[in-house]
Amino acid sequence: MKKLNNVLESIAKPMIPIAPWLLRLGLGTSFILHGIGKLPLPPEKMVTWFESMGYMYPELVTSLVAIGEIAAGVGIILGGLISGHIGNLISRLSGGAVVVIMIGAIVIAHSDWLITKKLFMSEQIFLLILGLYFSIKGND
Repeated sequence: MKKLNNVLESIAKPMIPIAPWLLRLGLGTSFILHGIGKLPLPPEKMVTWFESMGYMYPELVTSLVAIGEIAAGVGIILGGLISGHIGNLISRLSGGAVVVIMIGAIVIAHSDWLITKKLFMSEQIFLLILGLYFSIKGND
């Protein structure tokens, strides 16, 4: 077992510096693509859905969601490219934005999933967890 662990360690060690980038690029790209998928603004299907749920100003809500997703995705990636306090702050704020957006998505769009097997088998929970990771860890 120790020998196998040493072999795996020698394979993994050179890749340790890029490991956070795997998470950062996956989350950032996912959020950018989700936001772009809602363009042009306001996204008509979402507007109709929010209207049916009785939300005031559904055009504004849906536009903010799309812009928020794109901005959070760009921020997650950009934050990693900027060193120091500014990059760290961008990463944390963007991670927090992901958390807020995903809590909203889960509570509003998937409320029947709360604390069920379906939630833990969906991408939504993992996007939420990755956002939480960056909001806590920043660039450290």
